[in-house]
Amino acid sequence: MESKKIIVTGGAGFIGTNLVRSIYKGNDLTVIDNLHTGSETNLNDLISEKAITFIREDAKNIGRLNLKADQVFHLGIYSASPMYRDNPFLVSEVISGITSVLEFAKKNNSKVVFASTSSIYNGIKPPHKEDVIPGVTDYYTEARIAAERMAELYFKLHGVETSAMRFFSVYGKYENAKKGYANLATQFLWNIKKSEQPVIYGDGRQRRDFIYAEDVAEALVRATKADGYQVFNVGSGKNYDLNELVLKINRMLGTSIKPKYIEMPVKNYVMETLADTSKAEKVLGFRPKVGLDEGLRKLDQFYR
Repeated sequence: MESKKIIVTGGAGFIGTNLVRSIYKGNDLTVIDNLHTGSETNLNDLISEKAITFIREDAKNIGRLNLKADQVFHLGIYSASPMYRDNPFLVSEVISGITSVLEFAKKNNSKVVFASTSSIYNGIKPPHKEDVIPGVTDYYTEARIAAERMAELYFKLHGVETSAMRFFSVYGKYENAKKGYANLATQFLWNIKKSEQPVIYGDGRQRRDFIYAEDVAEALVRATKADGYQVFNVGSGKNYDLNELVLKINRMLGTSIKPKYIEMPVKNYVMETLADTSKAEKVLGFRPKVGLDEGLRKLDQFYR
């Protein structure tokens, strides 16, 4: 297999680490990360072995780093809705970051694959298809919609081939540094292992399409083969309510810790996500391998 020059922004973060560990062998790989919710310790072994190059920098400065790349995976994007509620100016940071990456790709003839979100479907009846017209719901969603539109514009104007990957509820290894921004599956596991009650907004009947991070990494790699500008759902096509999630974790651990229900504190909360996975299956040949029960077992083993 031909070696490629690859850049992963946000590569020391949760999804980034899973991706980097799946593709570094045989490639010339550079990680750019400002360590906002990432951690160098996720990649310590690869950095010390010089298997990858690590640069502590913001993705928006990619053009100043004198790098070249065949492929850019742009995952260095502020990744949780509460961050944007606390600081709406992150919207402009997201647009600055994607524009810098697309400018870099235009100059270097690089393919781009970047992290979008299933939150774009907030308020739209599932299953969610890529061709829906999103509503106006929150800052986080507007930032990702803007990123997608910029990517489409760069393809139309400059021929930059880009895939926007709408991640559903991603959980898996290397989430420690995300702390309170980690996926609910991971947070609930951490809670119950410490004999703490997981906190659920409302009655727990909100549903999530959970997908394991190693499956997401595979989808990202497959997307480098896609032509033109594309949008893909990255989900499992199945969903579970949060009460079921707690029940599954308790069964697995042999515990019986009940959740703590609190009044819904968030306007425009996403009540249900469910991916229509047909486009990713047809165009990328992507189908997730790890179901929720197996993923939770893998999670438990990793966080021991």
